Amino acid sequence: MATEFFRSDAPGDVAIKMTPSDKGRLEVYLDGNKIFDRKEAGAFPDLGKVNELKMEIAEKIFDLEDA
Repeated sequence: MATEFFRSDAPGDVAIKMTPSDKGRLEVYLDGNKIFDRKEAGAFPDLGKVNELKMEIAEKIFDLEDA
């Protein structure tokens, strides 16, 4: 999943934090906002969810460029 997030060709900087923990816990934060929590979702993200998260990251990057 991390590889997919950082594969983007979009310029700009955002903070992405992936926090693995015990018992399969995984949280993904984008500029301090939680955008995915495996415990809340009940499962690890499938490819569709990973692509959705990638789009959210790309939108954040492009929003920063327009500011």
